Amino acid sequence: MTKKPSAPGDDVDAPAVYAVPEASVFSPIYIDEELCIGCNLCVFVCQADLFLPNEVKGGAPSVVFAGECWYEGSCVDYCPVPGAITLDTQLFNRVHWEPSRPPPAEPPETERYVAS
Repeated sequence: MTKKPSAPGDDVDAPAVYAVPEASVFSPIYIDEELCIGCNLCVFVCQADLFLPNEVKGGAPSVVFAGECWYEGSCVDYCPVPGAITLDTQLFNRVHWEPSRPPPAEPPETERYVAS
């Protein structure tokens, strides 16, 4: 049994809680720990709650539930450091649109009818 602290800063004999990252076949999120400034904006904007903040201030957050990613990219959009977070979408989510035929060099001439 653990005792509750009587005041902030008192020692607590509570067990430590650890988060074990979920094993997934594909991890779409990569955080470059050298570029990350530890602002934790990605933790707050992620709609799928994939991240946990680092216990060390200024440390990169942990990607805990990578398999639950929605691939919407708010973590990359809100990150203040370009390249600190990389979102690698799955192949079937990548869209590469190509026109079915090239556009005409000049628009076709059309006759204009004026109502009299």
